[in-house]
Amino acid sequence: MTAVSRALTLVAGLLVTSMALGQTYPHSPITLVVPFAAGSGTDAVARIVARKLGERLKQTVLVENKAGANAQIGAQFVAKAKPDGYTLLMSTNTSHSANPSLVLNLKYDPIKDFTPITRVGELPFALVVNKNDPAKTLKEWIDQAKLNPGKFSYATPNSTSLVASETIKRIAGLDVVGVPYKSSPQALTDLIGGSVQMYVVDLGSGIGMIKSGGVRVLGVTTKEPLNSIPGAPPIAKVVAGFDLTSWNGIFGPAGMPKQVTDKLNLEMQEVLADKDVQKSLDQLGFETWPTKTPEEFAKYVADQLTHWSALIKQAGMVAE
Repeated sequence: MTAVSRALTLVAGLLVTSMALGQTYPHSPITLVVPFAAGSGTDAVARIVARKLGERLKQTVLVENKAGANAQIGAQFVAKAKPDGYTLLMSTNTSHSANPSLVLNLKYDPIKDFTPITRVGELPFALVVNKNDPAKTLKEWIDQAKLNPGKFSYATPNSTSLVASETIKRIAGLDVVGVPYKSSPQALTDLIGGSVQMYVVDLGSGIGMIKSGGVRVLGVTTKEPLNSIPGAPPIAKVVAGFDLTSWNGIFGPAGMPKQVTDKLNLEMQEVLADKDVQKSLDQLGFETWPTKTPEEFAKYVADQLTHWSALIKQAGMVAE
């Protein structure tokens, strides 16, 4: 057999193996890693999606939280996993758009170390303060912070909260201190307890407390008002040019078979088209926005990496 024949035989064999894998996948439970704590917005979305995806695949999809280091722990875990489609990652712009500009010596590459499967949607954020805070508007809070330089602090459990808060700080000329947190629920608890004065919270973990009046909303991070929080003005009304939201998507390790990637993408289209799933996600304030193909999601991830690098630079932040 010539070298060319051997090469063709090898390619044909790989194609057959890939097709067979796609047809038999999955034959055992799948783990969906969330790089944030239980109770976070991404965790809530993951559990809704995992339940319906498991029904469609006729296999259990287990949600496993690997929180810490601004999503680095979970992202690294999946990047090093076997690329067979049984270990997936539901993550956000924190791990794949912001960390490359915020973390020195990041131990994973958001493009090279992952197989993009599908974007799930966007999760807006809201700027909230303690319900007893004397400020009734964002302008009043900013004026209050200016009168007390260095005495106000904000919570930051993820990159969206961090970049949003630092952008407001820079544009408004504030002297406020960032306090890092491991999880969104912990940050929200400390805001309610008075340990920090401001928090840009994801609606997934904060919508319940917002609707019950447990915290006061002073603005939303999106350019336009949100139906999920009637009456809450965009932060851009006070901080000119402000427009920031968080995207959410599913990845596998680099090198996943195309048949498996395509199958997961197609199943996710059906999951996100399900009316019950949409209703559950809508209750979180989550806006469903799936990409049609893995290739479309890959381009989106690359574009967002560029976009967030610019946002972080504009906010005057440097990698640490």
